[in-house]
Parts: sequence; structure tokens; C-alpha cells
Amino acid sequence: MARTILLKGNKKLLNAWAFYDWANSVYSLVIASAIFPIYYGQLFRIAGIEKISIFGGEIARAPLISYTTSLAFVCIAIITPFISGIADYLGNKKVFMQFFCYMGGIACIGLYWFSLEHIEAGLICYFFGLVGFWVSFAINNSYLPDIAYPEQQDRISAKGFSLGYIGSVILLLLNLAMVMKPATFGIQGEGAELLAMRYSFASVGIWWILFSQYTFYHLPKGNKRSGPRKRIILNGFRELRGVWQQLGGERKLKRYLGAFFVYSMAVQTVMLIAAYFGEEEVNWGTDEERTIGLIVSILVIQLVAVIGATLTARASELFGNIKTLVVVNILWVGICIYAYYVSSPTEFYIAAGCVGVVMGGIQALSRSTYSKFLPDTKDTASFFSFYDVSEKIGIIIGTFLYGMVAQFTGSMRNATIFLGLFFILGAFLLLRVNKKSP
Repeated sequence: MARTILLKGNKKLLNAWAFYDWANSVYSLVIASAIFPIYYGQLFRIAGIEKISIFGGEIARAPLISYTTSLAFVCIAIITPFISGIADYLGNKKVFMQFFCYMGGIACIGLYWFSLEHIEAGLICYFFGLVGFWVSFAINNSYLPDIAYPEQQDRISAKGFSLGYIGSVILLLLNLAMVMKPATFGIQGEGAELLAMRYSFASVGIWWILFSQYTFYHLPKGNKRSGPRKRIILNGFRELRGVWQQLGGERKLKRYLGAFFVYSMAVQTVMLIAAYFGEEEVNWGTDEERTIGLIVSILVIQLVAVIGATLTARASELFGNIKTLVVVNILWVGICIYAYYVSSPTEFYIAAGCVGVVMGGIQALSRSTYSKFLPDTKDTASFFSFYDVSEKIGIIIGTFLYGMVAQFTGSMRNATIFLGLFFILGAFLLLRVNKKSP
């Protein structure tokens, strides 16, 4: 029986698109934020070492994972527009999305064998997991103007992020139960807790690949560009150059991208360093309290973010996208100032809840706002590659600057105030988006 092609705006198609957030968000929570950082640190603590020999040199554990992450984002920033340009030209961006989804899922399963004895292979899996997650997510973002009309985009974008938060929390809770009570799940013996964490990594890959099938079944293949199919690689770059030229004539879109680049730099940095800030700056008491506290704070962020994404979408309907984003940026400034004074676990939980509200809202609304500003074009993958590359370059710059400020001032608190300046600048640049003057 032939599969029914769903038309733009169809509710089933919209839900299938949003469901990819449910499938892949488990990576960002379980591996990027929660369990893998704990597992990585425990390997070094158990071995009683702080540095390890790798690729002919010796390096401490923190810079090692930091450099690997930065290298992955450099790769993501380079290949995302390259892949998007080719996908738009061939009209088969779903195939590319599937490739990076499966690559990321298999890499997560490969983390099951992550060990200090085979650190190079483990870091390669970590690297490809990052690349697979972000590139497939970028391609999925580019589908938004293809499958939803402008009046539908805010809500379905928020629904996608909400599904992602809920799905990732469900799997994280299951994995945490397995880590804290491994015997209940049949995991016994010495090192049972670490083995449970390794099972968690494999569960992420399986979840990601399995649930993405619903999205892949309903998503269209893509918009095919007219013209000869020769020299596809060069045509991909020509496509990107054409998009850049179009941006020059789209003043509102160009201004929005500038604002997004600035405030997203701070948002993504907060997401990446929140757990490290809590570990270093908060007075937890015991190591066990620290571990539980950090995990609880991550869960708080994820759960509250669902509410934040929904409320922000409703606010955008009443007051408009840009005004809502300006207010959200101002709220971020307040959180950065508050974080400077956080010292107790209770204060950290409050900060985590506030971060969850504005994080869910700013991510969902930023994506749908960009989609609304796009010109009438079929090159959606290429246009969204600029959006995603801006975000990834922002991550590289933001984390680097945050580390520099923390290093030279000797405090992560000072670096948090520094991030607040980016939100102030972001709010100012957003106010210029709708201005008619040059």
C-alpha cells in the first residue's frame, strides 16, 4: 500500500516533524548534560589520575573533553552549510538527515565501550555523537517552513521543544534509576554503577534511532532545485553564495541573525557550563549531595522548560515575536546577576528553574521567528544552515570567552556577569530588527 503524501500544514505532518525533538533530545540531556560528564569524571577518579597520554601528548581530563567538544563544533559549523546546500540542490535532505541521525545514534551506542585504555576510540564516538546530533537537528529545523504555515510555526516549534524535554526526562529518569539501583535491573558486581551508565549511553542511541522512524516516515523528501545535476559539490557552494547574496537584500532577516548570534552565544554557553558552575561554586556538603543536586537541577531545567516554551509561544501571539524575545533577553540578564550571588543548593535550584523558563522559550521562539523572516524560497535547508552555523560559532566563541574570563579573574561568577552583557546587547539588537531606517 502506497504511503499517503501529507500536505503542508497537515496536523499529522506537523506532529511527525515535532516528534524528532522527542527522538534526539535524549542525547543533549543524558550524554551532553547529565550522565556522561559524571561517568567521564569517575573514570579518572577511579584511576587516580588527572592527566592522560593521548595522540603522543599528555593532557588533563577537563581540557581534553573541552577541546574535543570545540573541535566537534568547528566541524559542525563547517559541514552544516555544505551539507544543506547539497541537500537543497538534490532535493533529498531527508536522506542526509537520516545519515547523521544514524551516525549519531551508533556513536552513542559506541560510548558503551568508552574507557581510559581506549580513550582515542571513545573520544571519536563522543565526537561523532555531537556531530550527528547537531547536523541532523539543523536539517530538521530547515523543514519548518516546508511543513508549517507562518501562523502555525510558533506553536509547532514550541511543541517540538516540549516533546524533546519530556522525552529526554523520561529516559533520564529510567537511566538514573538504573545507575542508582543497578541490582534492581540485574546489574551486579564490582563497577555495577559504571556499567549501568554505559547501558545508558546505548539506550540513548537505540531511543534516538527507534523514535526517529516516525518522523522519517512522514517527512517529505525535500524540495528539489532545478538545473543540471553535474558538479554537485560546487553547486552546493554556489547555492550558499546565492543565499548570502539574498541575505544582503533582506534587512530584517540580516538584523535578526545578528541579534540571534549575540544572545544565542550566551544561551548556549549557559547550557554547557551550568553543571560545572553548580559543581564548583555551590556549597553542597558531600560528594553524594553534589551529584544528586546537580542531576535534580538538570531535571528542573528540563521540566520547567516545557512551561517556558508554551508560555513564550502564547506571549508571541499577543505581543509579537521580537517584543517577546526582547523581554526574554532582559530576564536572562536578571538571571545572570542572580547567579553571581548563588551559593546554597536552594538558591541554585531557584536559578535552575528560572533558566528552564527562559531557555525553553528563547530556543523555540528563535527558531520560529527566523522561519517567519525567510524570503519566499525553496532553499530552506541552505537558509537554515546560516541560522545553525551562527549558533555553533557562537558556542565556540562563547565557551572560549567564558573560560578566559573565569581563568583570568579566578571566578566563574565573574564570567556569568560577563554573559549578561551579551543578553543586553542582544536585546538592543532585537529592537533594531523592525526599524525601517538603515
